[in-house]
Amino acid sequence: MGPDPWVLIQTCALQGRMMSRDLVPQELTFGAQRSVSDASWVERGGYLPLNVTYRLLAGAPRAPQRFLSIGMSSVRRRRGSYLLPTLSSLFLQSSAEERSSMVVVVLLADFDVGWRVRTARDIQAAFAVELDQGQLVVLHVPQDQYPSVTGLKRNYNDAPERVSFRSKQNLDYSFLIHYSAGLGRYYLQLEDDVSAAKHFLSFIRRRVAEQEAKKTTWAMLEFSVLGYIGKLYKSAHLPLLARFLFLFYQEMPCDWLMARFRELLTQKEPIVFKPSLFQHMGTYSSFQGTHNRLKDKDFDEESSSNPPAQVYSDMSTYQNQYPKLAWDRDGFFWGRSPGNGSYLTAVLTDPAVVTRIFVETGSEGKDLLLSARVEIGRDVITTGGGEKSCEEFESVGTLENGRFEELGLDRRYPAASSCLRLTVTAAQKDWVIIKRIRISTK
Repeated sequence: MGPDPWVLIQTCALQGRMMSRDLVPQELTFGAQRSVSDASWVERGGYLPLNVTYRLLAGAPRAPQRFLSIGMSSVRRRRGSYLLPTLSSLFLQSSAEERSSMVVVVLLADFDVGWRVRTARDIQAAFAVELDQGQLVVLHVPQDQYPSVTGLKRNYNDAPERVSFRSKQNLDYSFLIHYSAGLGRYYLQLEDDVSAAKHFLSFIRRRVAEQEAKKTTWAMLEFSVLGYIGKLYKSAHLPLLARFLFLFYQEMPCDWLMARFRELLTQKEPIVFKPSLFQHMGTYSSFQGTHNRLKDKDFDEESSSNPPAQVYSDMSTYQNQYPKLAWDRDGFFWGRSPGNGSYLTAVLTDPAVVTRIFVETGSEGKDLLLSARVEIGRDVITTGGGEKSCEEFESVGTLENGRFEELGLDRRYPAASSCLRLTVTAAQKDWVIIKRIRISTK
């Protein structure tokens, strides 16, 4: 009896495979001369991968292994497409070094060959450099590689159309994840309708390093609270995850399956980092064009960290919501009723020219800081209470509706600053949440 074909490797050496039952036009063979290596992503940990044939439509993965592979699956939507803006966001929000540390894998998972041709052609035109540098790969899995997605059992009393859609989506992700195993040390799952925070890769790298330093047992780190967006895995786990999604593809939606997978790998609780690095920007769902305004309230486009600083405040702190949490990316400051003249001061470790200041207070319209002045200062001093501050401050503006943002500050204030201070200009009975303070420097 021959081996079970579903556990054999069958990689996508494209030449000789393009003559299939749905002949793919020449426009889809961009970069096909660089056929995929038989061993470039095969997991060497002893797990047998899926038996699946891929068509490489554009680009090709390159050695050596990158830090991060990013996967997303895309199908035709009834109303527009978000795929190209999503790809643009990933690359534009990354530095040259960050782009060289990642590869984005796009699975065009629709069986409409005309849509695939048009989409691949658009990607080729918009991202020729990224394709050529091995930072972007576009592929497809033929329909005959899929098990049936019709006539399935209706768990949770879902309509048959919904069961077919979510089951097909699980299979798409299974094939995508299987292909991506080995392309990067870590794998990030995204959807095709998101925008990314600036320098998201560097932030992910720091968080992974922190988990490794703490010797945390983890199977999935979450950089968004929404669906199957911003979920990070170790590449060593991808063959298991791919088979897990394949085996249980008709049981439940992918975001439910991923929680089960995390628990099976002994990570009992979610590990979620805030602010989120990815925001859902789609308005119309890929499922029957339904309306979807889902947003991640914890998204912060500025993922880069503030420069190192000591943070002081004379406002009374509620529980453990300390002032420095407004400066770091790990939380927020929650203070009791501030008086006129109350302050929060960040003293930079190294003076720097400030180019942008962003301050956001309150939560869901409550606990806003209603009246405050934003100031920058020079010449660090030590106060009588042992705190540090600056000898001289000048105002750059005031909060409006609990918020402040100013760009191009270096044109008005070209000298290096050592402090940033929020000074309350009118007492308020309400408590105050300073949600985040973000600065950019030269």
